[in-house]
Amino acid sequence: MGKPKSYAGEDIEVSFDMARCIHARNCFLKLPHVFDPDRRPWVDPDAAPPEEIAAMIRTCPSGALTYRRLDNPAEETAPGINRAAVLENGPNALHGSLVVDGEPMVRATLCRCGKSKNMPFCDYSHVEAGFQATGEPAPSGKDAPGEDPCATLQIIPCENGPVEARGPLEITSGTGHRLHRGTRAFLCRCGQSKNKPFCDGSHKEAGFEAPGPKDG
Repeated sequence: MGKPKSYAGEDIEVSFDMARCIHARNCFLKLPHVFDPDRRPWVDPDAAPPEEIAAMIRTCPSGALTYRRLDNPAEETAPGINRAAVLENGPNALHGSLVVDGEPMVRATLCRCGKSKNMPFCDYSHVEAGFQATGEPAPSGKDAPGEDPCATLQIIPCENGPVEARGPLEITSGTGHRLHRGTRAFLCRCGQSKNKPFCDGSHKEAGFEAPGPKDG
C-alpha cells in the first residue's frame, strides 16, 4: 500500500490514501470547493471551515480520507457500536473501533467481490468485474450482543479464505436493517458464497487465493 498524501491548511491537514478509495465521491459531491479531482492540487484545506471539512471526511466510507486538526488536537473518535454495512453490488463498509490486519482505523471498506488487488480492502474492482450481490440479504437469525459495545473489532484475513471479524459487531443491510449481531463472524471475500455476506466455504471449490494476515 502506498503512502497517503497530505494537504496541510491553516487549521486542518487532510490525508488521502488512493489505494483505499472506492470512488464514492462523497467529498466532491458535498464539498466541491474543497475536493475537486480536476484541480491540482485537488484538495484545498482552507476552502471551508475545518469543522465542515472534518464532518465531511467522517462520511468517507472507505477511510481513504482522514484528517488532523492543527487548531485542535482532538482526533476522530469511533462510534459506540461497530457496524458493517453490506453495500449493493459492492463492499462491506465498516465503521467503528477497528484493527484491520493489524492497522488501527475508524472506517474501512472490505472487498467481497474477490477481485481486489489491495486485499482485504476494496479497490473498486467490483465495478469492472460486474459483481452483483444484494445489499439487502436475509437476516442471519443471530442476535447476541457482545459484552462491551465499545470494544475493538479485529478484522483478520484468512489465507485463501474469508475475513474473520472478531469482536462486537452489528451487520446491517445497506439501508440500515439489522442482519446479524455477535462477537464473531466470517465474511466472504471470494465473491462466490451463496450466503453473502457470510462465508459458506465456496472459496475452496473456487480455488480462491488471497493473502493471510501480515504477521503470519
